[in-house]
Amino acid sequence: MHPPQGLEATTLLTSHLPHSPNTLPTTMTLHSGRSLLHRRHVHHLPELFARVSHPLVARADCEPPDPMNTLTDRLNTLLNSSGPGYTLPLCPSTQYIITAPIVFFAQDQEISTVGYPSGDERATLVVNGPVANGMGHTTAVDGTGSNCDGVKLRNVQINGTRLGASPTNGGANIEMGGGNSNQLIEYVHSFDPRSWSCLHVAEGPFTCNNVTVQHNDIGPCGSDAFQQWADGISVSCLNSWVHNNTVNNPTDGGIVLFGSPGTLVENNTIYVETQTLLGGINMVDYDPWKANFTNTIVRNNRIAGGFATDQPTSSNDTYGMNNDDVIIKIGIAIGPRTWFGDHYGSNDSFSGAVYNNSFTGAFGYAIAMSSARNFTVQDNVLVGNTTFIGARGENCSTTESTPGPASFIIDPNTVSSSDVQSNFMNVSNADGVTCILPPDGGDYWPFGGNPNPAPGEPGAPSAESSPGSEQAIGGSSGLSGGAKGGIAVGVILGVLAIAIITWWIRRAALRRAEGRGRGYNPAAHSQPMSMAHRRLDSSAN
Repeated sequence: MHPPQGLEATTLLTSHLPHSPNTLPTTMTLHSGRSLLHRRHVHHLPELFARVSHPLVARADCEPPDPMNTLTDRLNTLLNSSGPGYTLPLCPSTQYIITAPIVFFAQDQEISTVGYPSGDERATLVVNGPVANGMGHTTAVDGTGSNCDGVKLRNVQINGTRLGASPTNGGANIEMGGGNSNQLIEYVHSFDPRSWSCLHVAEGPFTCNNVTVQHNDIGPCGSDAFQQWADGISVSCLNSWVHNNTVNNPTDGGIVLFGSPGTLVENNTIYVETQTLLGGINMVDYDPWKANFTNTIVRNNRIAGGFATDQPTSSNDTYGMNNDDVIIKIGIAIGPRTWFGDHYGSNDSFSGAVYNNSFTGAFGYAIAMSSARNFTVQDNVLVGNTTFIGARGENCSTTESTPGPASFIIDPNTVSSSDVQSNFMNVSNADGVTCILPPDGGDYWPFGGNPNPAPGEPGAPSAESSPGSEQAIGGSSGLSGGAKGGIAVGVILGVLAIAIITWWIRRAALRRAEGRGRGYNPAAHSQPMSMAHRRLDSSAN
């Protein structure tokens, strides 16, 4: 969680016919497969057909991936030589196999896929540089250099290609921020980082400001094997906005805030399917902001732990097995001691706010809070089927007690001057509670499913129900079966009543029309079916 101290590609065939000094290249085959025919220079009409002095480049509207041996240098040269505001256009459904980071060089530059697709059609930057002795190429895109205000990474995919290997020391898949402001990362799918995070927004010389991270689909990130973890989104930048992202199968922290004073984290969805996650949203790191979370707000996020992967055998079944024994150990972790034990002594996280977040699925703890002051933690709820499971692991303290799994726990001895919701359970020690382990099999996981997309994302419901009060383990929300049945009967009767009323009104109208001598003829008022409809209708036969 803390920062560290041949694949197949689409090909481009380009053929330049031999030409004299007075002749431009005749044919270039574009990435799309179309030929672009260029006119020859016409000697006898120089005033109309002046020779083009700059070379023509074989491309349609995007930069080709071939020749692959020059790809990394070509992409970086385009950014380095094109100045502020330049957009590096990548081709849809194309892999770019790079051997070093692609680096922003000037303000307001952009790297994006042509047409801004948001699905699998997004171009993919594939990290493929050398790795040796735990060091090597880990970063695909770097926006941390000087003079990178306003740069944008949009509608691309980043494949970090760890491929089950041990972590490599280096930067995240995406490194943004630094001493810059007003950057944007959106509609990016970043996954399988070689190093510690899928996406990192760095503080630089503590001047990074106002970075927006939105509408991204992040993960999987890392492995849940011991010390093989990786974050989803890691933020250490002032006054940033992290919203409407989906983080799937991270293993260290889903969203990690390194202080990041003034940052708003809202409407994100974090969930696990096949890997245990240490923390959904983490506010635990002392460095680099010395645990300063002033005006950092975490609200309206949805965090989903593991669910049963088998099917209930009866209507009374509440829990089942999970094939991978997956849980989220801590939904939201507040304070260094929850994560690092006594490593930072009496230092605490301070002045943040956590409210209106919801939890569903299997957890060790929904919220664990220790070594914090001047925090507001209110109106966080359990929804749907939720359970709290786990037991002491081999890395738990041998001298201190470890609290049993529970929804909301707080160590009142290390938390001060905070406004905390009333359903927290006091514990005598909440140090290093990520040491717990999920059960090894058994029917402990609630039946349920993966969360809906975040609000504002494709497929999201148009409106969300208001969060209710905390529910018992394994409980469910919504109406009872009897209430639902009553509503169904009422709806049916209502529809029948409306139909009867409509029929009487129509009949009365026809009689009035006939009385006036203007008989109603349905055929006279019908509109002819369009030719398009006729074609569709006939094609169904």
